Amino acid sequence: MWDVDYTLLRGGGVAATAWRAAFTEVTGLDWRAKPIFGGRTDLDICAEVFAAHGITEYAPEDFFARYIRQVEETAHLFAEQGALMPGVKDVLDRLSADTSVVQTLVTGNVPAVAHAKVAAFGLATVFDAEVGGYGTDDSVRASLVRRSLERAEAKYEERFTPVVVGDTVNDVEAGLANRALVVGVATGSTRMADLELAGAHIVLPDLSDVDSAVKALTG
Repeated sequence: MWDVDYTLLRGGGVAATAWRAAFTEVTGLDWRAKPIFGGRTDLDICAEVFAAHGITEYAPEDFFARYIRQVEETAHLFAEQGALMPGVKDVLDRLSADTSVVQTLVTGNVPAVAHAKVAAFGLATVFDAEVGGYGTDDSVRASLVRRSLERAEAKYEERFTPVVVGDTVNDVEAGLANRALVVGVATGSTRMADLELAGAHIVLPDLSDVDSAVKALTG
């Protein structure tokens, strides 16, 4: 279960720009909020942003529809302004060759935006998107892990040992709440020590040591 932003890739601010544009388009207001995006779900962030602007009644689905359209119009910029995190492509390739492993996304992003981000780097076919957990499933990050596991076990008709990979304390806590093996990567703004303190079972500086990363993820 891969987190997207600052675990797999950095998007170069493209999604944040689209978010602000969509907000102004929906509300007619200038964006003045400064939410912390890392490790949170889009539903959770949406509630905070609208409340910060004094808006208590809104339809998240309307906002997300505008947001997705903004992202789709600028999706080519992800690869131009962003980058994959170190070692990601090689680790994904190695795991894809293991038939016992199902890779998916558990991310605070709405599905269309998550898929646009990974597709921009040629990773669209790596993940089973149907069994992912996304930012429109719930505002609580731990629920995304649970939803993803339920979807995977229903689709494949077998029990899985979940492995959560992420760069924030929220990722770690969400995985632990679901008794997953949690691998923290310090490729975002959270330090290795803080990921360890949060309870991650394994913490890596990044995925550039491919052999070590694959071993950590597969046991």
